[in-house]
Amino acid sequence: MKRCLTVLAALAACLFLSPAARAETVRDAHGRSVEVTDTSRIVSIGGSVTEILHALSRSDSIVGRDSTSLYPPAALSAPDVGYMRALSAEGVLSLSPTLILSVDGAGPPDVIALLEGAGIPFVNIPDVPTAEGVAAKIKAVAQAVGEMERGAELAEAVRADFQALEQALAGVETRPRAAFVLSMSGGAPLVAGAGSSADSALALAGATNVFAGLKGFRPATPEAVLAAAPQVIVSMRSAAHDPASLAQSPVFAQTPAGREGRIVAMDGGYLLGFGPRAPQAMRELAQALHPGLALPSLPDRPWAAGTDG
Repeated sequence: MKRCLTVLAALAACLFLSPAARAETVRDAHGRSVEVTDTSRIVSIGGSVTEILHALSRSDSIVGRDSTSLYPPAALSAPDVGYMRALSAEGVLSLSPTLILSVDGAGPPDVIALLEGAGIPFVNIPDVPTAEGVAAKIKAVAQAVGEMERGAELAEAVRADFQALEQALAGVETRPRAAFVLSMSGGAPLVAGAGSSADSALALAGATNVFAGLKGFRPATPEAVLAAAPQVIVSMRSAAHDPASLAQSPVFAQTPAGREGRIVAMDGGYLLGFGPRAPQAMRELAQALHPGLALPSLPDRPWAAGTDG
C-alpha cells in the first residue's frame, strides 16, 4: 500500500507539474532545437518579447530584461542587463536564469554565441516586422514558456486588430509621401529604406516611403532628400534629439514636410518594436498621417492599456 501511494504521488506530481517545469523542445529563429525544462527564471531581451511575456501573464517569471523593455511600466521592476545590441554575458548570467528569450538581432554576436553555449536554454525569437511576423513572434514566445493556448488567443486578437486597420485604410486613395528619420548625425539624416521596421510601419499606416529605394537604415544626402520631397517626416520621440527641429534643419527645410511643419513623432519602441501593441501603434501613426480620416478605434486590449490606438 505504501509503495502504491508513492507511485500515485509521483504520477500526480507529473500530472500537475507547473508550467515553469514542463519540458518543451522548440526550434528558434536560428533553426536551433532548444529544450526548455524550466521557465521559472526568464531573462527577456527585446521590448516586444517582454511585452508578450506580460500579455501571457508570465511577468512573475521575468528576473531580468534589457533596456528597451520599458512597457508595461511593471517591466521596469526587473533588473536591467543593458542594451539589447550591447549585452554582456556576465550581466545576463549573473541573474541565474533558467531560460533566456532574445529577440533575433540582439548582440554583439560573440556574446550571443557565448550565451547560446552557456548550458542555459537560449531561444532566439523571430522578429519580422509584419502583421504575420508579430503573430509568429507571439507564438514563438508562447511555445517557449508553455503557454500555447494563451499565445494562440493573443496572436489571433493581434491579427484581428491588424485586419481591422487594413480594412479601415483600404479606401484611402492618397497615400502621403513620408520619410522616416532615425537620427541626425552631422547634419546628415539616417533614414529608413526597404526591409526596415520603419518601412513596414509606414506601409501599414497607409504611407509611401520616399526612401524605399534604399535598403535598411542608410544616411541620405541633402540632394537625395530634396529629390525625395517628403510630405511628412516621421521620427522618434527621445531625449537625444528634438523631432520638431527636423523641419527647420537645412536638409529638410526646403521639402514640403519642412515648409508645412509636418512632423510626426512617436515612441520608438512602441512604433518599431512590433510587439502585441503594434496594431495600436500603426493606427496612431495612420491617424497622424491621414488627419482628415476618421479611423475607427480598435478594441480595448489589456496588453495595450495606456496607448492611443
